[in-house]
Amino acid sequence: MIHPSTFLSRALLADAIFSGVAAVALTLGAGVLAPVLNLPEALLRETGLFLIAYTALVGWLGTRESLPKALVMIVVAGNAAWTVASIALLFSGAVSPNLLGEIVVVAQAIATGVFAELQYIGLRRSGSAVAAV
Repeated sequence: MIHPSTFLSRALLADAIFSGVAAVALTLGAGVLAPVLNLPEALLRETGLFLIAYTALVGWLGTRESLPKALVMIVVAGNAAWTVASIALLFSGAVSPNLLGEIVVVAQAIATGVFAELQYIGLRRSGSAVAAV
């Protein structure tokens, strides 16, 4: 367990807010967004559903006075993997988004990569290990 720096807590909470907005938009608006972005409705909706759980986890982490360092590292690694996977999706040929769809996928990949970096910086600034309670 570690004492999170204010920087780490804010980075986690910002990620939770960004992910929460995306979760609502993708889950409830998949049917509207799919033809606008030329992306599969199921992909958008399932991504939104995943983000609901992710938002809860990251939001919870962002409010703790102490938290498991390993769990934060999993979040950082997950964000980095999401970034790479998003770009790989565009090159895979599995989807054929239009220009707006490509811009949205790239923009969210960049944002997710930025969150990974901010969280990693925040983790490095965090306090020493504390005893588990």
